[in-house]
Amino acid sequence: MEAIRKQASKFREQVARQQQAVFKQFGGGGYGSSDSVFSDAAEYQQHQKLEKLYISTRAAKHFQRDIVRGVEGYIVTGSKQVEIGNKLSDDSRKYGVANTCTSGNTLSKAALCYARTRAQMENERGNLLKALGTQVAEPLRAMVMGAPLEDARHLAQRYDRVRQEAEAQAIEVSKRQIKVRETVGGGDNISKLEAAEAKLQELKSNMAVLGKESVAAMTAVEAQQQRLTLQRLIAMVESERTYHQKVLQILEQLEAEMLSERQRIEASPSPVSENFMPPPPSYEEANGMFTNSTVDGIAESVEYFLAEVIHSYQAETDVELNLSVGDYVIVRKLSNNGWAEGECKGKAGWFPSAYIERRERVLASKIVQM
Repeated sequence: MEAIRKQASKFREQVARQQQAVFKQFGGGGYGSSDSVFSDAAEYQQHQKLEKLYISTRAAKHFQRDIVRGVEGYIVTGSKQVEIGNKLSDDSRKYGVANTCTSGNTLSKAALCYARTRAQMENERGNLLKALGTQVAEPLRAMVMGAPLEDARHLAQRYDRVRQEAEAQAIEVSKRQIKVRETVGGGDNISKLEAAEAKLQELKSNMAVLGKESVAAMTAVEAQQQRLTLQRLIAMVESERTYHQKVLQILEQLEAEMLSERQRIEASPSPVSENFMPPPPSYEEANGMFTNSTVDGIAESVEYFLAEVIHSYQAETDVELNLSVGDYVIVRKLSNNGWAEGECKGKAGWFPSAYIERRERVLASKIVQM
């Protein structure tokens, strides 16, 4: 279509040059002193401006359409990402609630935190997609399909058709002028020439009016396209910036929580774990241990002493002993894998040896409690 328009424009310019040559050859006073359509510089400039406006508004329309298609594709892809992210959030939450780990709930807490954070991020992504749809895609789509642009283009096309008629009529006038000059006393040719000139003037008058209206309409549409498209681009950038800022805040909060939990774990003393937990001593072992015994290949030493609990410990299996800071324990067995066995408040069990400190002297009240 563009190639056809260029060929038509080139053809009109060739016709105009031919007209100018004819007028120069047969110009002068008397009948048929008619101006070419292109002899008016203002009209020619108006025509050139209208062509540029037509090209500009068409390019802006295509750009707006590209933005709409891109945003729509982004919304479709983003909606799928929201769905996947929410599924990941649900899976993380289920794991955190189930808490099937026997050695602590640290990972469960982290899973719950991540589930909450992922849900918040997907909610923000959903808000971004809604903003892109309502603030960017819909206004631009309305302008692409809107009446002002189509009305201005139709007006420009009407002007172009009238201009082509005027060019054809100018050629007809030049032919009539030649006939009048070649014949003497041809009253019929003179009347036809006058009629052709009158029609040409009418076409030129209509063309001038349509040209001004077309230029005004196309100029208004071009300004509206430029303004609206820029506004929508700014709105798109602001929406994405707001989304990324909120997601960054959410992630920073999650990272701080996880780092704090990791630091707490690393700061707490923990026993040197083996692949298995030492078995609890039998009644006979608890009341009559020999000095160098071995349980499942693990060397142990027997030396009864009193110790104070310096770190609380929560038993995680039936063979372990709950400890609270300040409690006193009768230690009956030390294992070389970092565990100790003893009795506190009438209960016996295993606990990490790093959680206690040996005491040579103990208050009488504490002995009564033990």
